[in-house]
Amino acid sequence: MPYYTKEQLEHAKSMDLLTYLKNYDPNELVKVSSNEYTTREHDSLRISNGFWNWCSAGIGGRNAVDYLTKVKNYKFIEAVEIILKNERIQAPIYEKKQVKNRIKTLILPEKNSNNNRAIRYLKSRGIDEEIIKKCIEKGLIFEEKYYHNVVFVGYDNNKIPRYAGCRSTDEKNFKNDATGSDKAYSFKIESLKKTDKIFIFEGAIDLLSYATFFKLYGLEWEDKTMISLAGVYQPSKIIEQSKVPLAIENYLKEHPEIKKIVLCFDNDTAGRNATKALQIVLSKEYEVLDRPPKFEKDYNDYLCKHLGINREKKLQKERIR
Repeated sequence: MPYYTKEQLEHAKSMDLLTYLKNYDPNELVKVSSNEYTTREHDSLRISNGFWNWCSAGIGGRNAVDYLTKVKNYKFIEAVEIILKNERIQAPIYEKKQVKNRIKTLILPEKNSNNNRAIRYLKSRGIDEEIIKKCIEKGLIFEEKYYHNVVFVGYDNNKIPRYAGCRSTDEKNFKNDATGSDKAYSFKIESLKKTDKIFIFEGAIDLLSYATFFKLYGLEWEDKTMISLAGVYQPSKIIEQSKVPLAIENYLKEHPEIKKIVLCFDNDTAGRNATKALQIVLSKEYEVLDRPPKFEKDYNDYLCKHLGINREKKLQKERIR
């Protein structure tokens, strides 16, 4: 097995995928737009702004080494050897790098021609069909083309997509954020009317479940602002020093009218710790309420139980198939 110095390893990792393919495997490279490429072998793999993302397979990376190990299945040392060997034969030509933009470039997965599987999956989780379809109409939800993941999209104030969270619709429990996703603009449903209250959730499924509860009880779910954190919030070990999650911090900065925050986190250790931390760090400026589900671990489990949906039984049937 060849030996490489730390400097050689870092040098190999510094080569981005676009440079590698342009110089050493140009036939594999396909241009999609002025600043986006894909590959002939995997047309759902997108390369842009120094990153690459294969959202349909839950794989992404920054450089050619990541691509060779994650997509081509080479061992790390083999990938390094391929790059360094190619460089010895022919020095790569690098394109002039543009000045880094502080705004991340989101690579959205390609949309499927319909959203049937995404709708069917979300309905199987008890989520109301009208809510699902309205979210689709607004571009908040769509079905990804190649692996039919459901994609939850977050926008900035200019209605530009800045976040995309992918989730499998075939019970494989696959979750992944698209390359370039900015959690400061995670998936949310905003009120059609001005409101001084926001509801915060760990994930999009729980948010949609809560919206469904509003509808079940005859309340206007579209008059509520509900924000997903796109994952479990981890407070600091010293709870008083905990930082506010980007999605909440960003929204509060842009909406000074907010006075009340309702935390709808899970009934587990992580959810309770997150609630405690945010109550401490936010209570000086806001009224912070703790509203976990009355029963079960999270709001989707609670919704399924309320509707008589046996998720465990359904999962067992899927495994038998």
